[in-house]
Amino acid sequence: MKRASQLLLVVCAAAAVPATARAQTGIQYDKIEIKTDKVAPNLYMLSGSEGVDPGHPDGAGGRIGVLAGPDGIFMVDAQYLQIGDKVLAAIKRIDPGPIRFLVDTHIHGDHTAGNATFAKLGAVILAGEELREGMARPPAANAPATARDPARLPVITYGMGDPVRFRMNGETVELIPVRAAHTGGDTIVRFVNADVIMIGDFYRNFGYPFIDTANGGSLKGALDGLELTMTIAGPNTRLIPGHGTYINRTDIIPYRDMMLAVQARVKELIAQGKTLQETLAAKVTAPYDAKVPGGLLPAGAAGTSADRFVSMVYAQLKGGGQ
Repeated sequence: MKRASQLLLVVCAAAAVPATARAQTGIQYDKIEIKTDKVAPNLYMLSGSEGVDPGHPDGAGGRIGVLAGPDGIFMVDAQYLQIGDKVLAAIKRIDPGPIRFLVDTHIHGDHTAGNATFAKLGAVILAGEELREGMARPPAANAPATARDPARLPVITYGMGDPVRFRMNGETVELIPVRAAHTGGDTIVRFVNADVIMIGDFYRNFGYPFIDTANGGSLKGALDGLELTMTIAGPNTRLIPGHGTYINRTDIIPYRDMMLAVQARVKELIAQGKTLQETLAAKVTAPYDAKVPGGLLPAGAAGTSADRFVSMVYAQLKGGGQ
């Protein structure tokens, strides 16, 4: 029992590392190149190059959305601070107009650390209220000075309820809040006319789900977010995660079913009195390991991506967070 308790503490401690510090360890910023993909007449996705970000081997940092046109630029997420000049250059190649709005899909530094770069150029930053609360907490003592820059903070926030809608550049953009999914204060961004939805990180197709409970995420919220996405997406809607390949709503079904199956198996083991160590030893993800790219790769102090996911499910169920 002592060993299981120690392992659970390791999992929680790894998750509790500040988002900016965790996301930026060992990254070769000078080698990151920004790739641009046009997904609609005036909607573009920017992604970092592969193999230079240990935390995201499928592409450095989080994906950025850019809606361009005569009304100015609407951005989704801001990547790492250290590559702000590269991101800005990529945007200017699309459209030299002003960057008017920037929405954060969630709190992690690979999506928000670059906020200040664009705020200082005049962009208005928006986010869910819980996300701003998390960013406004005092940073760790060893955090860089940039983590204390007030310019990085969202200035307009919103809560659960009706979507926030922007109408610009011939598009309707909906900011749809999702409570406590990948993190607290996640947002889905829907481009109605383009039939594209940016879904952030509560879906991932590299490794097992990462639900950051230290930053307000929850297993139930992530499952609810997946159900919401399937509800609002049409049969031809392009779903764009924060990392990895584009998907459609049918791709979510096996992902959700895997999460539910692991949840059910872990619940059975808890009912049998199994410790976390015994639950990990049971290899409950084995039926899926061959189907999940990167599922057995290391994921920090928690072990593999599979171990991290199972440990999170165990902790959520033991704590009543179903």
